[in-house]
Amino acid sequence: MGVTGPIRVVVAKPGLDGHDRGAKVIARALRDAGMEVIYTGLHQTPEQIVDTAIQEDADAIGLSILSGAHNTLFAKVIELLRDRDAADIKVFGGGIIPEADIAPLKAQGVAEIFTPGATTTSIVDWVKGNVRESAEAEGGRGPGGWEPRPAAPGARRPRRPAGAAGARAGSGGRGPGGQARGGGGRRARAERGGGGGG
Repeated sequence: MGVTGPIRVVVAKPGLDGHDRGAKVIARALRDAGMEVIYTGLHQTPEQIVDTAIQEDADAIGLSILSGAHNTLFAKVIELLRDRDAADIKVFGGGIIPEADIAPLKAQGVAEIFTPGATTTSIVDWVKGNVRESAEAEGGRGPGGWEPRPAAPGARRPRRPAGAAGARAGSGGRGPGGQARGGGGRRARAERGGGGGG
């Protein structure tokens, strides 16, 4: 069974880069397009970003890098995802990235790079068309207003398998009437021996 629900994207600011206005604009655009967005905040290590993506059962990680450390940081995130058996989480990003560095980054496994001048519409369209396409069928906004939901250490919001009763609730991992949703995240599915659901 496939996983349903809104596309889940972790938006992260790795390294020493302290400018996050663009990341927040992208997070808001993705949220307004019906995706669940987890914004990690500033100064995250690649390990923290990958931990958050796995804990949140994310479909994609969007990295915003303006510091010039894109070659090192993208490579480390990709490496950690592979090491943690989570290479199915797509990595995309943007920032001040020279044209000459884009092809090598894509060769390492970065799915897409957006440079200054990219529109929020083009980024949203790319995510919808390239990240778990079946998820957009369910649509809907995540909890809260436009402000991206901060990642909670150890937080896990389970997904329900395709065809399971109940719609995604606004918060708390509960479906209609307050009943708990089943499904589990990537790790729970692996422990049950299944790859795509409960």
